[in-house]
Amino acid sequence: MRRRVAVVYNEPYASRYDDACEQKAVEGVMEAVTAVHQALIELKNDAVLVPLIPPFEEARQKLAALMVDVVFNLFEGFCGEPQTEALVPDALTELGLTFTGCQADVLRLALDKAKVKVILKSSGIPTPDFQLLNPETLNTFLLGYPCIVKPRSEDASHGISDKSVVRDFTSLKRQVILVSEAYSGGALIEEFVGGREFNATVIGNAQHVVLPVSEIVYTLPPGIPKLLTFAAKWENDSIYYDNTKVHCPAEVTPEVRQYIADTALATFRLIGCSGYARVDMRMDEAGKLNVIELNPNPDISPGTGAARQAEAAGMSYAQFVDLIIKLALEKKKHDRQNTHLDRRGQTGADADTAAYARI
Repeated sequence: MRRRVAVVYNEPYASRYDDACEQKAVEGVMEAVTAVHQALIELKNDAVLVPLIPPFEEARQKLAALMVDVVFNLFEGFCGEPQTEALVPDALTELGLTFTGCQADVLRLALDKAKVKVILKSSGIPTPDFQLLNPETLNTFLLGYPCIVKPRSEDASHGISDKSVVRDFTSLKRQVILVSEAYSGGALIEEFVGGREFNATVIGNAQHVVLPVSEIVYTLPPGIPKLLTFAAKWENDSIYYDNTKVHCPAEVTPEVRQYIADTALATFRLIGCSGYARVDMRMDEAGKLNVIELNPNPDISPGTGAARQAEAAGMSYAQFVDLIIKLALEKKKHDRQNTHLDRRGQTGADADTAAYARI
């Protein structure tokens, strides 16, 4: 069926990320926009691109004028303002427009890494011990070294470098000051978990499926912290980029694969995600899996985690995009009818999701 689809996204422009030499992450949204737009055309949809810039009042007027069947939401927040990410799904909900991905409350919650960790811990899902610190509260530090210092409310590995892992108070102080001055929300300090690193994408609404698991494999020289830095993702001339590879599906035993999938699924459900989200996890020395981060509406550019895992599940990129749209339409229908279809009665996204349930 031919659909009218609006691809909504944040148009890149100069921001505070330029001062930190991190503008590449902002520009990266255009890769997803181009790929999704091409997939929609391949799927015989009528697709229109809707870039948004501040002020939000004007952006909301653009959304209110849309006459479409579904909005493909690639909005990550205005440049340098990640806290604005939830404004678009908030507005779309108020306008009665169907949109892909997670609801506004989930996006708002997930941006606060500390709040998510509190919820995980209270529900028995392992996550590294942590503290929130600023330059004035450094004397309250209680964790053990090594630690990782990261922004509390950023994504795309903003603020993560080889200096982020600290092993003494001098380094801790340096990073807390740096992060506190450069990013809003203060500094989140976690005990560093340095074992095998995995991520898994969960898709679905009433019914959930975990796509094939990816492992981040590091071949970095000795002495360089093994972590997914900003450079590993965005700077193709860096030692981190050259020595950080992804294996998908991950080379693990069936038991470990199930352990990872169960952890990702439990996290997805606990936080109330819908549509699609990626869960990042890392093992400690004892092999216990810790949830590092939840990413609702993660980057779906070709070659990134979610798209790679969908391909490993047997989907073309266009099929993955189509499934995301079907999940949005399904959720809208379920919200209206408040009914649940069993497998025998599945149609649309339910049937598509079930087709990948055995992966």
